[in-house]
Amino acid sequence: MREPSLRVLFGLLATLIGGATVFFRYVEGWSWIDSYFFTVVTLSTVGYGNLVPVTVVGKIATTVLIISGLGIFAVAIQRFGLYAIHKREKKLHRSHPHADHDAH
Repeated sequence: MREPSLRVLFGLLATLIGGATVFFRYVEGWSWIDSYFFTVVTLSTVGYGNLVPVTVVGKIATTVLIISGLGIFAVAIQRFGLYAIHKREKKLHRSHPHADHDAH
């Protein structure tokens, strides 16, 4: 099975953040910036605690956001790290094409 590309992962993440922001805006009645802030803080596991859902639907949606979003967020960060390492290795190889990078 092929791993999802960075573009797909960041697209999913952007969709999740956008959808959750709209959801919390209307379900919890928060401002746009508060809804966005809560979504990002929750996904990143920072969780300041200054915003807390009070509706039952908001609480359930938050648990779904945490479970689904954390997985997508973690994989996106991991894939971005691999991409950055690969890009650095390619740059190193171009600047030293005959160097044996595996030698100790």
